[in-house]
Amino acid sequence: MFIHHVFFWLKPGAELQQLIDGLQPLISIETIRQWHIGTPAGTHRQVIDSSYSLSWLLQFDTTADEAYYQEHPEHLRFVAECSHLWERVVVYDSVAV
Repeated sequence: MFIHHVFFWLKPGAELQQLIDGLQPLISIETIRQWHIGTPAGTHRQVIDSSYSLSWLLQFDTTADEAYYQEHPEHLRFVAECSHLWERVVVYDSVAV
C-alpha cells in the first residue's frame, strides 16, 4: 500500500471551494483506491498542526500506481489550473511496513 497525503495552504483571498472543485476530477483516476478531502478537524493538542487549509489523502496499491497518478493528464491539469491558489504545499508519502 502507498499513501500520498498532500497539505495545502491557500493564498490570502483564494477560494477553498475552487481548490476542492479542482481536486474532484482526480477521483476518477483508476489507480486511486481510496481518497479523502478534508479540512482541519478543530482538535487542539500540542502535536497537532492545523495551520493548513485543505488536505488530500490518497491510497494506492503500489508505488507504480502512485507514479501513474503523478503523470496522469487530470493531475497535470489540476496543477496547471489550481497552483495559483496555494502558497505552500507539503506532501507526506508512506508505504506499508
